Formats: sequence, structure tokens, C-alpha cells
Amino acid sequence: MSVNDKQSDNESMTLYDAQGNPVQVAKSQVSKPTSNGTKTNAKTIPKIGRLSLDPKEDNSTYSDLARKQFEKEVVGSSYVTNAPQSHDGHNFDPRIRAQYANEPAIVHATRPHEPQEYEMSGDVRKLHEASKIKYPNINLSAGEFVLHDVHRHPIGLFAPISIASLVVLAILAVLFSYPVIAESYSLTVGLGALSVVSIALIMLVALFTYIAVWVYLKNRLILTNESVIQEIQHSLFSKHEQTVSLGSVEDASYRQNGVIQMLFNYGSIRLSTEGEETTYRFYYVENPKKQVAVLTNAVEAFKNGRPVTSDLLN
Repeated sequence: MSVNDKQSDNESMTLYDAQGNPVQVAKSQVSKPTSNGTKTNAKTIPKIGRLSLDPKEDNSTYSDLARKQFEKEVVGSSYVTNAPQSHDGHNFDPRIRAQYANEPAIVHATRPHEPQEYEMSGDVRKLHEASKIKYPNINLSAGEFVLHDVHRHPIGLFAPISIASLVVLAILAVLFSYPVIAESYSLTVGLGALSVVSIALIMLVALFTYIAVWVYLKNRLILTNESVIQEIQHSLFSKHEQTVSLGSVEDASYRQNGVIQMLFNYGSIRLSTEGEETTYRFYYVENPKKQVAVLTNAVEAFKNGRPVTSDLLN
């Protein structure tokens, strides 16, 4: 053993026991893997107990802090991260933690305990206040305002209105032909009583048609400068709302099927998000190609740090 090796073995290193208490230990007292892959016998160090510096060995008395300290002073910097090794009062800099193993080029920033209040410009404040008045049921954060409101295509109202019209026509046909029917089948119900029943049925049909139209028109897709909000009205007493940040949108696409959709220029929009691959769909969208282009421009502007304004709608 050379003189330099002896001096290296006599150097002390700081380890931590299972409770996190620092203990000064000479490097010669601690076993570590040898060059041929085998490991020397573990030593027993006072106040700490049996230690092994083999990172693969399961030793309950060898705390995680000791392993980290060993990797720092004996093994060297880990290939997993190049984060700062120390910081005053901490073992690492909590503001910057770049992990190259599973998060390439990603920087984590902590949130301050007392963050400064966001200062909105005059124009943004006006847009925010106007959006809150026009959309009172939408939760808008500070500085968030509505850019675009996508409603369903009117063609979706064709079915309920057509069915209601046929039912009303059938009721009126029975009402006007009732004298002939009553004479043929010797019915004793008066025309006045039948008229009252017919009017009640027509009003009932009109009420259900109005509810169907109201539910259909309540479905909309709202684009703000920060997120996409989808309001889904299933029935009179059933509502569903989905909100996704523009930064989480991974893909926006549209689809048109059949001659009718191509002829009347409507279809469906599909938004997919990162992470769990959640998919959001909005049906009966008028001019879906244009709507998807607006959404894509807003997402790209948001992710690239550009302002998301009404200029994207043009």
C-alpha cells in the first residue's frame, strides 16, 4: 500500500446513523466493493453498528443518508442526476433538480411560501371581468378570459323538432276528423272535451320539445387563454363539466363521416391529453376543421410561451 493510499484510508468521512445523526468515520473502517466485484467483510463501527457500503446489500442500520453520503464521497456523482451535491442548509438545491434518467432536460421549480400576486394589465382585467359576466357558471382563474365558444350545429335539432311536429299533426288530424269518426263508431265524447285533451297533449309535446332543444344547446366547448372547458348537459337534471389545461393537450383532431356531415359541414372534435391518455370528444361541431385549427394554435402558443389572444381565431 502506497503512502497516498494510507493517507486516503486515514481520511474521515461523514456518515449518518439510522436516526440521521452525523458520525465522523475513517474510510479504512468501512468496507466497500473491491475491483473484482467481491466485497470485503463489513466492519462494526461504534454508535452506528454494522455497515456495508455495498448499495445492493439490505442493511436496516445503514440509512439512506449514509448511502447517499457514500456515493458522494467514495463512489462519486451518480449517473442518474447532475443536481448540485450540496446547498447551505440542505443536501441539494431544491430549486433545480434535473433528472436525466427518466426526465430529460426537465427542471423542477419549487413554489415560494409567499408568492407574489399576479398583476394583470388593464386589457386583461377587462377581458376577465367581461368573461365572468357573460359566463357566470364557469370558474375562471385570475387573468383567465374566454376566447372562443363552440356550440353544436343546428342540424342536431332536426330529429326532436321533426318528431314533435309529427305528433302535433297527428293530434290535430284526429281532432278535425273526430265528427266523422264519432258518427261512424257511435262515440259519445263531445268535441269540446276532445279539444281540451288535444290542447293539453300539444302543450305537453311542446314542453318536452323545448327541454330537448334546451339540453342540446347547453352543450358547448369553451376555449380560454389557459384551458379548454367542455360543458355536457345530459338531461334536465344531469350535467357534466370537463376542464383540461392547454399545456396538457397533446393532440386535437376532427372527424366527419358520411354525406350528410360533409354536406352540412359538421362533425366531431377529439382532444387527447398527456399522461393517462384521457380523450375528450365533442359532437355536432359546426365547421370542425376551423375549430380544431383554433384549438391547435392556442395550444402551441400556450406551450411556447406566446400570448393566447383573440388573434388566433382569425
